[in-house]
Amino acid sequence: MSNTGVKVWAPASVANLGCGYDILGLCLEKPGDEIIARFSDKKGLRITLITGSKKQLPTEVEKNTAGVAAMKMLEHIGESDRGIDLEIHKKMPFGSGLGSSAASAVGGVMAVNELLKRPLTKREMLPFAVLGEQVADGSYHADNVAPSLLGGIIFIRDNATLDVHRIPNPKGLQVVCVYPRIKILTKDARDILSDQTTLKNTITQTGNIGGLIVGMYNADLDLISRSLNDVIIEPQRAKLIPGFYDVKDAAMNQGAMGCSISGAGPTIFAICPNTFVAENTANAMQLAFKKHKIESHIFISPINQNGSYLF
Repeated sequence: MSNTGVKVWAPASVANLGCGYDILGLCLEKPGDEIIARFSDKKGLRITLITGSKKQLPTEVEKNTAGVAAMKMLEHIGESDRGIDLEIHKKMPFGSGLGSSAASAVGGVMAVNELLKRPLTKREMLPFAVLGEQVADGSYHADNVAPSLLGGIIFIRDNATLDVHRIPNPKGLQVVCVYPRIKILTKDARDILSDQTTLKNTITQTGNIGGLIVGMYNADLDLISRSLNDVIIEPQRAKLIPGFYDVKDAAMNQGAMGCSISGAGPTIFAICPNTFVAENTANAMQLAFKKHKIESHIFISPINQNGSYLF
């Protein structure tokens, strides 16, 4: 019995997409996390192994995003005493702004759900994954979790009720993510933000959110490009990333449709119309960081339409 198990892939995500702070996110194909769930003869949920984290993640279920997410789901379906062992294999950097804690939370619920022959749909798993990620940053929001679980581009009308909606996107879009080797804590990136803004910026920002969504529905690349502009959050957080505007200029000069901070950072993302532009953009962004004596790692991915999956 203890050898029966499943393995799932929980992908990284890009939150905010510039203008959509806490209400927009998209799913990447890579990087991500592998989560393995096995039945155990011992009662209850346990985390038996974590790799790729440099021993920085807790194995205590109640302190781990994957553990909390899985446990909340098991409580919901009346299986909290079921013997299940989890392994977490981190295949992505955490603290990168690519939704590492969200991927683990998604992987936790997805693996347990698959092991138990899918008692819940993906949409029904969402609240438990969000509760898992809440352990990491103390905030209940789905802009990383929902894309990682459901795939595609997700619009969240309201986080409290998880009123989430899938947005179509033009074929061929590529997402460049350049992760600089600097550290920014999500909490610090949130604490730096003012809770005040001007009426002018509010009007501009809501216009850009609407334009981005309409552009995605209509496959209007020019409208998408005009709308990928953040006038509220990005100017406040840019100071946390040395050389941010040089990197952004490098991306735009190579034909990127838009460029901004992925989630809380420090990863900077750019949306590109095709792989040719994406590769040139990635190299230019990495070179711009290098001029500021910052090493970086490149991820290039199409928008993952499937989200987390069994493999």
